[in-house]
Amino acid sequence: MALLHLLHECFADIGVEICVATVDHGLRPTSGEEARMVAAEAAKLGLAHDVLQWCDRPIAGQTGNLQEQARNARYTLLTSWARLNDVSVLVLGHTADDQAETLLMRLGRASGVSGLAAMPRSRALDGITLLRPLLEVTREELRSYLRARDLCWVEDPSNEDMRFERVRVRQAMDALAPLGLTVDRLAAVARNMGSAREALDWYTFLAAREMAEVRDGSILMDQRQFRTLPDEIAHRLVVRAVQWVSGAVYPPRREPMAQAKDAVRLGGSFTLGGCRIVTRNRRTWVCREFKPVSETVTAPGKIWDGRWRVFGGDVKGHEIRALGPEGLKQCPDWRSTKTPAAVLEATPAIWNEGTLIAAPLAGNGNGWSAELVQNSEEFFTALLSH
Repeated sequence: MALLHLLHECFADIGVEICVATVDHGLRPTSGEEARMVAAEAAKLGLAHDVLQWCDRPIAGQTGNLQEQARNARYTLLTSWARLNDVSVLVLGHTADDQAETLLMRLGRASGVSGLAAMPRSRALDGITLLRPLLEVTREELRSYLRARDLCWVEDPSNEDMRFERVRVRQAMDALAPLGLTVDRLAAVARNMGSAREALDWYTFLAAREMAEVRDGSILMDQRQFRTLPDEIAHRLVVRAVQWVSGAVYPPRREPMAQAKDAVRLGGSFTLGGCRIVTRNRRTWVCREFKPVSETVTAPGKIWDGRWRVFGGDVKGHEIRALGPEGLKQCPDWRSTKTPAAVLEATPAIWNEGTLIAAPLAGNGNGWSAELVQNSEEFFTALLSH
């Protein structure tokens, strides 16, 4: 509510169109009424308002991490709504309290610099720019703003539910404040970590430019040069390679990532996050793992595995599936590509009722070609984004 009124005060008279959306998660009996209250407040300000319903929420008793699922659903609903309404900038109400709570939660998980870093003030998600203008403002300051203007708001009762980790952390912060660990200071630490993250990302980008390349949809790294990298830079480079190849939004846990990093340094083999790490002739490939894509099927011209588009001649009866070990056996010239078998097995191939028609990346093009949806430069750009 504070964000709504602040935006209206700032932009209503200078030609910026403001649209309002409320996500109704449907997890509490009063959530619909609260959404209608926001709609009424937006109407008083002359602003368009939409209620976005979370229709595929989990069944009671099968909730898993409910807060995480609700958060993911919220972002999906909001970005979809923004695209549908030609809204290019989505403004969110995260506060300094959110920064402080996230920092403490990540400390409890022994997170590294990126985990402890502040939420970015601006980032892109699904083609929409997310802005968080209140990251240095506390919740109590927002409550004071609302009281001073005699405006109403609702306190979410789930913020008192001790089943949730964030709520337990929020309660603990009252005991930490007398020790100097206040919201303001914890949020400042998060911002400092954010600055450190930016510096580390920059040096990771420079290292990648020197020793890595994109080949056959994989990240190929020079093992000798990788061994000279500081531990944190090496960690970040492997994390980003795994994310780029697998398409994962979130990085793997730090412990398995340490094993993956050792596999690159020592020349071993390792599997995590839908990727394989293999080393041949002192060059390490971070490639797609075959198993996660073994059942993925699309029609020619459609995007396969979220990464590849395959083109060719007659498409009647054809489908795109992973080449796999059996398909690779039908490509006698695959070794001439100088690409490891583990890499080629997870690349797209053209099949017709169990018969291999073509494998563009395994030396058996037969008039077909496969192209990445993202170009190689996007991998390097991703090293600098959050």
